[in-house]
Order: sequence, then C-alpha cells, then structure tokens
Amino acid sequence: MIEFITIIILLACVVLAFFVLVQLPKGGGLSGTFGSISSQVMGVKQSGDVMEKGTWTTIGIIAALCIICVGFYKTPKTTEGKATKASSSQSAPAKKSK
Repeated sequence: MIEFITIIILLACVVLAFFVLVQLPKGGGLSGTFGSISSQVMGVKQSGDVMEKGTWTTIGIIAALCIICVGFYKTPKTTEGKATKASSSQSAPAKKSK
C-alpha cells in the first residue's frame, strides 16, 4: 500500500511542478498569455485563480497522502533471543603463533 501511495505522491509532485512553472511571480506566465485569449473567447478572466487553486489543492493532496502513508508504515521487529544467540556464538580471534 505504501508503494501505491508513494506513486500517487510522485505524480502529484509532477502536477505541482507544472502549476508552479506555469505561473510567474507577478501573475503572468501562461495564465497571463492565454488569459486574454480565453476572456475573448469564453469571457473568463480567472485563469490565475484556477492556477492558484490547483497549486494549493495539489499541496494539500501531497500533505494528506504523506500523513496517510505514515499510518501504513510498519517498524521492523527484532527479537532479543536471536541477537543474543548471534553474539554468544561468536568466537574470539585466533592468537598469532610465534
């Protein structure tokens, strides 16, 4: 299950990188370039809002999946009996002959 969630997290990171790279700091980028075309064709000037909502939604999805992934994590269990047997069965190094 952790592997599946990790793959979804990686895909969400790629989507987040797309949203971040498409935007410019001052609100330009592809939303500014194609915003005027879409407003002429469809009458909508909110492509920047869509990009920002997409960015925050993707960040939320990544955070939630990371928290869920921790719930599925299992710590490896070791038994003390095996560890003491291994250490007690070891012999001392051989002495050098003169």
